[in-house]
Amino acid sequence: MTTEIPSRSFIAVLDFGGQYAHLIANRIRRLGMYSEIVPPDVDAAVLEHAVGIILSGGPSSVYDPSQPPYNAELFEYNLPMLGLCYGHHLLAQQLGGQVARGEVREFGTATLRIAAGEGPLRGLSDREEVWMSHGDQIVQLPDGFEVLGSTEDCPIAAMGDSTRHRYGFQFHPEVTHTPNGMRMLENFIDLCGAPREWNVGDYIDEISRDIADQVGDDRVLLLVSGGVDSTVCFALLNQTIGPERVKGVHIDNGLMRKNESRDVIAAFSDLGYDNLEHVDAVDRFLTPLEGVTDPEEKRRIIGRMFVEVASDQLGGIDLEEGWLLAQGTIYPDTIETGGTRHAATIKTHHNRVEEIEQLIARGKVIEPLAHLYKDEVREAGMALGLPEALVWRHPFPGPGLGVRILCDSGAEIMEDERVLMAEAEARAAEIAAGAGYDARVLPTRSVGVQGDYRTYAHPVMLNGGEREWRALEDVSTRITNEIREINRVIYSVSRNDPGQLITRAASVTPDRLSLLQEVDAIAMRILTTAGLDRSAWQLITVLLPLGPASGGECVVLRPVYSTEAMTAKFADLPWSTVDEMVHGIEALTGISSVFYDVTHKPPATIEWE
Repeated sequence: MTTEIPSRSFIAVLDFGGQYAHLIANRIRRLGMYSEIVPPDVDAAVLEHAVGIILSGGPSSVYDPSQPPYNAELFEYNLPMLGLCYGHHLLAQQLGGQVARGEVREFGTATLRIAAGEGPLRGLSDREEVWMSHGDQIVQLPDGFEVLGSTEDCPIAAMGDSTRHRYGFQFHPEVTHTPNGMRMLENFIDLCGAPREWNVGDYIDEISRDIADQVGDDRVLLLVSGGVDSTVCFALLNQTIGPERVKGVHIDNGLMRKNESRDVIAAFSDLGYDNLEHVDAVDRFLTPLEGVTDPEEKRRIIGRMFVEVASDQLGGIDLEEGWLLAQGTIYPDTIETGGTRHAATIKTHHNRVEEIEQLIARGKVIEPLAHLYKDEVREAGMALGLPEALVWRHPFPGPGLGVRILCDSGAEIMEDERVLMAEAEARAAEIAAGAGYDARVLPTRSVGVQGDYRTYAHPVMLNGGEREWRALEDVSTRITNEIREINRVIYSVSRNDPGQLITRAASVTPDRLSLLQEVDAIAMRILTTAGLDRSAWQLITVLLPLGPASGGECVVLRPVYSTEAMTAKFADLPWSTVDEMVHGIEALTGISSVFYDVTHKPPATIEWE
């Protein structure tokens, strides 16, 4: 986030802590216009060369006393302005409109009925698919504004004052799941009247210059998992400062996919990288995870262990003697940890544990990709000459399967929580029954992101009914929109009714890890054989500490479509492929049932922890 005066024309994105603030800036740049993230209380001098202003979304409400501070003078500027979600509300409120809590929340796909195709909506059809994420609504327009579009549950989903070029959207044009969102942003850029002279190649060159400046004469240690982020970071460091000053370390933490470490070492060997070392640290990672059930604590343990092993690789050095620690952190990793000024924490990333934060504060950490998204990282990888097999590998979390093996203490659920679960189940069952499905709330929880806030809630399991993706999507969207206590919906794809499921005390153990590795290998093999590994951006397999009284655990299949991880749609794989996965997984000893996650992000996160 900049507080310096940019030297070129740019569009300023005011960051109110929304999950998509940097995604907005990313999209503007991809359209050829330079953009900068700025704090909402930015000094006017910083905007000297600004040609337009975009107000981001955020977790606050405009009527909340603790809303982020902002510079009210900005609304007097004679610049084109676009407010998105929270920014939409703030724009209306500041100019004399009114905002109130909506009766129905909207998360996910909605149909925008366009009443006036002007400004950012110029050239679009009368009906547009858009991506919603909100709980508040504008109930009275400011003077000079008109309604440009509405959805079924949001009468003022788009507003505008064409005289002053002021516009507001309740939806997110910046996400890939608003199909014509880029056209809307492009229209707004055109209103700003500045030439588009920005490109990704320039940004890669800028990153290289930043690396050289930050590293100076030091050497760099990088933990290379084999995922696209660390792979691109490793190649970029090698090409910028030379392999003699870069030490890559691949740590086998035991939490990798089946045979993953073997495959990673072979791939880099084929590329001619001789500055990558392999460290077997399986026991060091798995031992402290025994008995741990809290997701955040698991992440902290894994993150701390990475730091310890990295330190050992430097002979116990604490990064004081001419060494820096590099990380392949990308922007979604930092924004979900509250990495921007007003953002809400969604999860603790393993690259943001306390020890790493201390090193960052001392200036001993370099993160070359920290402002890039997964799609940009892949573009950089191709530009650096890396093979497609490495660049297009499915994303894999730093903590590995450690955050895909859900754990439970076995403690009995408290009575007040049981009451809430029962109430949520009754409402979910009513919604599901209308489409022919049964619904049950499961006695486990997963992480979600609703209205820019982290949620940790029980999922709903659907059973029976038609095996029809659109029907499942509609039911999932209704349940998560209308029931605040639910952030995820899964569908039973097992050949038999899963029956009554109970939780068991379980943590990350070698046996559970081996079981999930086999499940993951089966699912990935079938996806790849079917030629769907590129269309599905990621396939996650999750092991739940749930099963029938007779024994066994449950597995969730979580394939998604996405490009940058900030939003995702569950992937509607062919049913024949799903059935093949289920048949192979249920043949494994220890698996009782298989579910399919039919929730978008938001309201669920891509991972379950």
